[in-house]
Amino acid sequence: MAPSVAEVTTAATDEISRGISKLQLKAEPKEKSSEEVPPSYPFYYPHFDVTEKYPPTEIFEFTDPGTRADPKKPNLLSEGTTLKHLSPYIGSEVSGVQISKLNKEGLDELALLAAERKIVVFPNQDFKDLSPERQIEIARHFGPIQIHPTSGNAKGYPEFHVVYRDAGHNRFEEYLGANRANRTSWHSDVSYEKQPPGTTFFWILDQPETGGDTIFSSQVEAYNRLSPTFQKRLEGLRAVHSAVPQAEASRRRGGPVRREPVETEHPLVRVHPVTGEKALYINQGFTKYIVGFKDEESEYLLKFLFDHISKGADFHVRASYQPGTLVVWDNRVTVHTATNDFEKVVRRHAVRLTPQAEVPIPATS
Repeated sequence: MAPSVAEVTTAATDEISRGISKLQLKAEPKEKSSEEVPPSYPFYYPHFDVTEKYPPTEIFEFTDPGTRADPKKPNLLSEGTTLKHLSPYIGSEVSGVQISKLNKEGLDELALLAAERKIVVFPNQDFKDLSPERQIEIARHFGPIQIHPTSGNAKGYPEFHVVYRDAGHNRFEEYLGANRANRTSWHSDVSYEKQPPGTTFFWILDQPETGGDTIFSSQVEAYNRLSPTFQKRLEGLRAVHSAVPQAEASRRRGGPVRREPVETEHPLVRVHPVTGEKALYINQGFTKYIVGFKDEESEYLLKFLFDHISKGADFHVRASYQPGTLVVWDNRVTVHTATNDFEKVVRRHAVRLTPQAEVPIPATS
């Protein structure tokens, strides 16, 4: 049986501690610095290998597991389970169930719940202490796992997308620049893929005492708020999502580009294959222009839609975390942004597994 990540050797921990001890603080610490305390899970310390390469992704057949689910969700929401909605349009918290113990039917029901509620928070999970093989096995129930072209991964396990910030590592700031009044960055993960992600897993290893949350926005409700005439005008339009800026930024700082960047056209309004809901499918992170529009027309319309999504606080939800929290969301019908609002000396460490889903289904009137 493969060891859990909690059983990482002392030697590995010491190696990471030595690396962290070399970092230089950029701010006066207000609490114990991340330089002084090694990561709780050094197995997931971000690994970058510039020689790691993968071929272009290929189109594959996909059936969403939510299509098989019992709408009553008896395996997921069984006796003793508590379901609490965090807002009317998006977000729920489920307590009293361990995702690691669900059978196939329960995982199908999880896909359905994530599609319906857009994001679901599961506190106090043992998921972070499973073996990496078991974590990957569970996530693969929802689709082939996307290997991120530029992010840190776990050494030997390219499926993991590691999210890491401490006193000496801030890739968010490196990528977007430090001279920003607003540190949010709304995006849908790797939407430039030919078959972008669907049901996504994200779990917390180290978390600031306050801050470091994620804000999610419902792309379904963002679409629903538009007038019927405007909705009809958007349907049928297509936009280009690009991986090029992300790849170029990684190359500039000597990081990997595991797969050559792609630019892919997707419908501006897509349909969820399980719920049938229509959702906007654009995001500031990767959507570059609308096909067939003049530059000024594209910029004008995208700016309106980006502002509409980011300012819609009444269809947002803020997910707060503790170590052990597992968040499952549906990338097809949400955008999200990290909140970069905690002290630079504090560590935030999390991991994502990102199963890919169908080729986006265009909405029709």
